[in-house]
Amino acid sequence: MDSMLKVIKNVEIFAPKCLGKKDILIVDSKIGGIFDKCSIDSESMQIEYLDGEGLYAFPGFIDSHVHIIGGGGEGGFSTRTPEILLSEFIKAGISTVVGCIGTDGVCRDMNSLLAKARGLEEEGISTYCYTGSYEIPIKTVTETPKSDIILIDKIIGVGEVALSDHRSSQPSYDDFVKLVASARVGGLLSGKPGIVNVHLGNGIRKMEFLFKIINETEIPATQLLPTHINRTEELFNMGMEYVKRNGYVDFTTSSDEKHLESSELTASQALGKAYKMGVNMEHITFTSDGNGSLPIFNESGEYVGLGIGSVQSLYKEVRKAILEQKVPIEEAVAVITSNVSKLLKLNNKGSIEEGKDADIVLVTKDNLEIKSLLCKGKMFMQNNKILKYGTFEKQKE
Repeated sequence: MDSMLKVIKNVEIFAPKCLGKKDILIVDSKIGGIFDKCSIDSESMQIEYLDGEGLYAFPGFIDSHVHIIGGGGEGGFSTRTPEILLSEFIKAGISTVVGCIGTDGVCRDMNSLLAKARGLEEEGISTYCYTGSYEIPIKTVTETPKSDIILIDKIIGVGEVALSDHRSSQPSYDDFVKLVASARVGGLLSGKPGIVNVHLGNGIRKMEFLFKIINETEIPATQLLPTHINRTEELFNMGMEYVKRNGYVDFTTSSDEKHLESSELTASQALGKAYKMGVNMEHITFTSDGNGSLPIFNESGEYVGLGIGSVQSLYKEVRKAILEQKVPIEEAVAVITSNVSKLLKLNNKGSIEEGKDADIVLVTKDNLEIKSLLCKGKMFMQNNKILKYGTFEKQKE
């Protein structure tokens, strides 16, 4: 069978570091090389040339917090959000996703999460999972979180575990630190990150448990990824202190701008502030919280309304950070590419370089709009036309 070769010609590459205008050679599912000029003289192989003039090439986006089987339910059974479809990721430029459960660990379980992840992988994107949900102790597939991480290929960590939130299981510090320790060892023994993704609400304890872990144990700050750090100004400031202690923090891009919480920052605003503060930008990530519910509660904790998170917001907030907050392209794109791949040990993802998976997003230079997406060397969207839909999606003309 002939090899499949593609060459993206004359494209300006942000890998995410700027490499200038180059040609990208794609061999099957991998990046075969980056050249000033790529010329191939072969009659035995089919070569497809793509014109990159007027475009930037970014690494395929990684969204490491998506409720792929749906989320929510805080307003009753009718407020359960649906499973996500492949085309939603394609339109958003997302080639890699990490699925999680969220609040409801009863009506949604790990078996369903794994099945959905495997289905999306069969449809063409790369997928991973966190084990567990909001509550501690977590419900696992095998006996423990450690064995889930070691024995199940797609499970790379634990989450999202809820702290400082009226919907959490109100775990003790001892419960939490034991979970983190178990995930860490599972990661060490399997070559995975063993990360614990921590949902932070706006309760009074905030990041207390996380700082206590790095102050009182041998567990490094990089074992935890606190998310929703842009929820309040106070939480953001604590998050910046956590970054200074070598930790990572995550800003959530999905927000209901009509119902922003008091002092809540959009992800692009938070990234702009972090950049101006001079913190280590390599320790900041964005996630969409896609397909999760955005419940609205009053001061008494009573449910009063609902929105839904969108994976489309992931790159939208990166784009706004570049255009409105004046964050350099290299720094902004890294929060959904190389920063994530480094933290989660996704060694074939997150950058455009020889030997990595050929996950590439092409965007316009003038307004940074997504035009095309390649996932493992295959064209899934070209010139704004989706070429690959999920199994049960109606093919658009």
